[in-house]
Amino acid sequence: MGKNIDYMMELVKEYLSGKTPRHIFELDFQTEIIARYKKMVHEDRGHAEYFYDVLSDDGVDAGDGLSDEEFKRLIKRQYNKVKDIGKGDLW
Repeated sequence: MGKNIDYMMELVKEYLSGKTPRHIFELDFQTEIIARYKKMVHEDRGHAEYFYDVLSDDGVDAGDGLSDEEFKRLIKRQYNKVKDIGKGDLW
């Protein structure tokens, strides 16, 4: 993966490990995905699009109304999906 994709994965990992509170994570995630998405696409279009669909659209954006615990479970599930494609398990 490229450095921008790796950065975004690390951002999510820090949230999941408890280093970053939810409200900070949500703000940072939105800011960084906007700033880095084009660079992520340049690094690996398929991976960047999958990351955006799974972790942004179906993860962070879908988390409104969820409790902190439910949100963390959702993000962990989505993170693991994206991590698996890094191992070659996309399809």
